[in-house]
Amino acid sequence: MFRLRKNLGEDSDWRISSLAGLLGFALTAAAMEIVSAYSVPLTTSSIILSAVIGSLLGMSLVAQRSALCVRHKLHEQNKWLDGAINNMIQGLCMFNAQNRLMVWNERYRAMYNIDPRSIWRGCTVQDLLGARIAAGTFPLNPERYEAQLRAALKQDKPFTHTVDLSDGRTVAVVNQPMQGGGWVATHEDITERRRAERELDRTRTFLDTIINNVPSNIIVKELPSLRYLLINKAGEKHFDLPRENMIGRTTAEIFSKGTADLIHQHDLEFLRSGREIISGEHAIITPTGNTRIVTTTRLPVMGEDGRPQYMIVVIDDLTERKRHEQRIVHMAHHDSLTELPNRAAFNECIGATLELAARAGESFAVLCVDLDRFKEVNDVFGYSVGDALLCEAARRLETACQGAFLARVGGDEFSIITPTGLQPATAVILAEQLVAAFDSDIDIEGHPLRVGLTIGVGIYPQDGADAATLIANTDAALSRAKSEARGSIRFFETSMDHQLREKRALQQDLRNAIMRDEIALHYQPQAHIAGDITGFEALVRWHHPRHGLVPPTTFIPLAEESGIIIALGEWVLRSACREAASWPRPLSIAINLSPVQFQHGDLPSLVHQILLETGLPPARLELEITEGVLIGDFTRAVAILRRLKNLGVRIAMDDFGTGYSSLSYLQSFPFDKIKIDRSFIASLNQSQQAATIIRAVIALGRGLDLPVVAEGVETEEQLKFLASESCDEIQGYLIGRPTPIADYADVVGRAPAPWPKDLAAAS
Repeated sequence: MFRLRKNLGEDSDWRISSLAGLLGFALTAAAMEIVSAYSVPLTTSSIILSAVIGSLLGMSLVAQRSALCVRHKLHEQNKWLDGAINNMIQGLCMFNAQNRLMVWNERYRAMYNIDPRSIWRGCTVQDLLGARIAAGTFPLNPERYEAQLRAALKQDKPFTHTVDLSDGRTVAVVNQPMQGGGWVATHEDITERRRAERELDRTRTFLDTIINNVPSNIIVKELPSLRYLLINKAGEKHFDLPRENMIGRTTAEIFSKGTADLIHQHDLEFLRSGREIISGEHAIITPTGNTRIVTTTRLPVMGEDGRPQYMIVVIDDLTERKRHEQRIVHMAHHDSLTELPNRAAFNECIGATLELAARAGESFAVLCVDLDRFKEVNDVFGYSVGDALLCEAARRLETACQGAFLARVGGDEFSIITPTGLQPATAVILAEQLVAAFDSDIDIEGHPLRVGLTIGVGIYPQDGADAATLIANTDAALSRAKSEARGSIRFFETSMDHQLREKRALQQDLRNAIMRDEIALHYQPQAHIAGDITGFEALVRWHHPRHGLVPPTTFIPLAEESGIIIALGEWVLRSACREAASWPRPLSIAINLSPVQFQHGDLPSLVHQILLETGLPPARLELEITEGVLIGDFTRAVAILRRLKNLGVRIAMDDFGTGYSSLSYLQSFPFDKIKIDRSFIASLNQSQQAATIIRAVIALGRGLDLPVVAEGVETEEQLKFLASESCDEIQGYLIGRPTPIADYADVVGRAPAPWPKDLAAAS
């Protein structure tokens, strides 16, 4: 607390009273001497003494009056001074030359939460620091602080420092030496200022980060000199030049003359307008010689005088976008592997050719070409060899086409459009040239590969007056050639169109077969070699309302081609699992899966959902796959199979021995069962090779600890042979034919359905 007023008042009163007392004493002493020296009579002495006493009293009154005036003035002065000091926003301390506290204000005491009893006039620096330590507001080392303070004051230099208090406040302290000794200390709470400064720094850093990381190129130029003032990272990358090599320089000092003149022209246009200017696509050459396609936007930043002081230039670099657009256009019309035109380009070309031929009244041909034995190459040597083979085949076809339009429209399928001219002679010559181009082997990575061509041909306009019809009929010719004679050339015939229409109609009927209850399941028993039935395989049947029973070999490929197999496969899974779950006996149920089901949707989730819905224990479900599942995308297929196996279901390899990579597949995935293809069982009596293969498969299963099932067992001789070779299980007409499950009611643990009374009576 400021303590100046009271002390000064007491000192003044004391001095005035003392002076009056001394003067009175002196006058009294003088009067007594006069009386004694001159033998003044008593009356006269009394008068003199009274006069002296009166004088003393008057002087005392005058002294008191004077003291009151002084005290009043000092009180007023101290009041103002006290108010000023105690209303400072800073804490204040004043020390004398002896390093003792003489003056402080309430702000200082409250700032550090000092106990009022721990601070007094005349206390030392050590006392004051001790009070702050007790209050927990002095986090520094007191000895080191005092030593630094004394050293600074000794050199007559200010001693400043910043203190971070434990409650989060920050205080700036300035110790300023005074003339004649002593010093003044001010303590200012700068917490908010520091926070604002930190926030400002964070904001500045944030804005710098934003500007530097904006993908657009941003530069700032100073006006009117047009010198570069700021360039962000994107701009630095855009110009292929470090920012320090550009800032402070003009365009003419950085770019080639042509580019500098163009940029300067745009800058001058902006200066003349004084408003936002957008420049359309134009090319610039960077200082390192790279050409960029850009658009620019120039924006003004006004100064205090309302005139543009800076120019912001936002550069949108379109170079990569233009390259991507060109690449996308190319990719949209070209095959990524062979770089030949693709199906989209083929469709555009055939449309244009049709229009030209129709106007000129001319004819042209479409050839659909399929590589023979390509699938075998893929299966045996892998996809890298298959891709290389396709590229070489594309090169040979392009050479043989001699200007005809060639496109790759599928995996190993190519389509060719001949120029307009004499047909079918032109098409025959071209087809023969194509076939001749593949007379020699193709060497891929040291493998001499021999592939041939199967070709279907359609002629405009007799085989189709529009693109869709012509393409469909040419495909029909190719399909006929592939089914009847691989390596042949077939022209479209009217009968092919009839077959094609029937196929499409059958495919359309198949889409509605499930809703119309035309699809049914038949069940064929599977048994141990001793004869006891262990389960059934669910086999789908289609009863067409007009065609009767359609063989699975006919409608399953149609379902796979059209994608109907997804819905059909789900129906089979759900129906078979629901049926098996209702059997009193816990027999297994085997269901075939199509490779298409592995390519679309989430098959493991579907199986899991159906198991939960039907309540069938996973261990009773056996899913049968062929090698076709693994050929398309091996990694994806194995991942799906592992997820299925994790559900607890069993996985069987069906038609084993008919493919090319069965052994490697058995090594890659832990199958639960191997099924020997029925073709080997059927040839058992006619072919020694078939018997040898069957023995080898059974031995393989025994070595891998895998049960082996022989399909197509129809005779006792076949059963006897399999039993002698210790085959585990069998399936075929000898055990039971595929029929509705009602025919096996006793096997699954149900009572046979009772006969109607009239039929019983008739029997």
